[in-house]
Amino acid sequence: MPHSTEIFPWNDNFKTGIPRIDEQHHRLVDLINMLANHLAHQSDIHTLNSIFTELSEYAVYHFRTEEDIWSHYFHEDELEAEHKKVHHSFIETVFELKNEQNTKPLDQVVADILSFLTHWLAYHILDNDMHMAKIVCYMQSGLSLEEAKTQAKQEMSGAIKVLIETVLSMYDSLSNRTLHLMKEIIERQRAEAKLRLAANVFENTLDTICITDAEANIVDLNPMFCQSCNLSREELLGKNLNTLKSGFENPDFSSTLWDTVNSKGHWCGEIQNRKASGELETEWLTLSSIRDEQGAITNYVGVFSNVSQLFQRQNKLEFIANHDALTGLPNRFLLADRLELAIAHAERSREIFAVCYLDLDGFKPVNDRFGHAAGDQLLREIAKRFKSVIRSNDTVARVGGDEFVIVLREMKSADDYKVTLDRLLEEVSRPVPIGSESASVTTSIGVAIFPHNGSDSESLLKLADQAMYLAKGSGKSRYHFAQPLGN
Repeated sequence: MPHSTEIFPWNDNFKTGIPRIDEQHHRLVDLINMLANHLAHQSDIHTLNSIFTELSEYAVYHFRTEEDIWSHYFHEDELEAEHKKVHHSFIETVFELKNEQNTKPLDQVVADILSFLTHWLAYHILDNDMHMAKIVCYMQSGLSLEEAKTQAKQEMSGAIKVLIETVLSMYDSLSNRTLHLMKEIIERQRAEAKLRLAANVFENTLDTICITDAEANIVDLNPMFCQSCNLSREELLGKNLNTLKSGFENPDFSSTLWDTVNSKGHWCGEIQNRKASGELETEWLTLSSIRDEQGAITNYVGVFSNVSQLFQRQNKLEFIANHDALTGLPNRFLLADRLELAIAHAERSREIFAVCYLDLDGFKPVNDRFGHAAGDQLLREIAKRFKSVIRSNDTVARVGGDEFVIVLREMKSADDYKVTLDRLLEEVSRPVPIGSESASVTTSIGVAIFPHNGSDSESLLKLADQAMYLAKGSGKSRYHFAQPLGN
């Protein structure tokens, strides 16, 4: 069979971390690509049926292997049962599609099966299997099943879901376009015909697409490519792709990209290109090589998809996941990260830092008198005052209703903190305007010093919390330092 092209390129991002499962996933991808290539090269029915049978039997074998592994960690758990249902549903759907050959042309049936296989397998690996594998890895590190589930759920957050949806869309697009081009190569045998077909297929797409010769000089392009470069078609034809997109200017990046395309047939990933206005935008580039029957590269096809909005959405989701919705301050999750960074930095630099646990005094009467909306307004104002007192390398987080934690970094001694703590007490005690009236609260602060009161975040927070209650018991609107270890 002539040179093989992958409609479903394997990517290391598909690795779950469990070698046996990853090896079998890779084999399934190879069988899907084999089926696609035989379809593109118009193999006979017997050959297509033989590959389909091998693919189906290997899928059953893989599912059995997966279920044995999951059973060891998820015995009688709902996740295991649900995973088995998904496997069973997959097998049923594939054979339902296969049976449609009684009413449809075989090449259409196989094309439908390929579309289903690429979409299902990518989603199953990136979502279901990756989720299960993360739980297994956490359990292997010593967590219980429920603890591992919680950790994995946090990691497989909304932002990750957005990325999964994007990857699926790109694989759908790549599979359909590549298979279409492969068929035209076999049918027409001429590069000019392939380029005309590509122009017809991609004429109205919102993606930026260009086709080059073997030296990366542009021979065809779609209207969106002209728009992205702010040049006419006539001005762009014959120009080298490396000189048109600023993302290719980095010699190391460009060399690696072209080496990968020439050796593997494709490259896909992020690329930063500068628009005609001078503004940088993030694009997802899929660059593929086209070969003739002798295996020589005749053309390259580049598809640039603008994903700036996607990354903006991802950043927004990550912000939501790590910040308090009311005040915009870091939440417990981000605080935990900041504390670990502070500990690592303090250990390297042999400095100390303080963990301050703050609780507002008199907040409940404000809520009772003025209502929850006024209470929210007061919390937002107090959060602003906290931020106005601390430095840029410090952290203030909201960890409860009227509870906050402030991490004060890079001090030489405990006395250095007293100036900041006094300012915090003063700022909080100033009245907060509520409509035509005002409300007043104070704060009690417990302080734990690293490493005198502990060497880990949990100990520091616990001691700071205890010290805060001692401050409340001593009359409120004051701070109390935790006792050093050993006292």
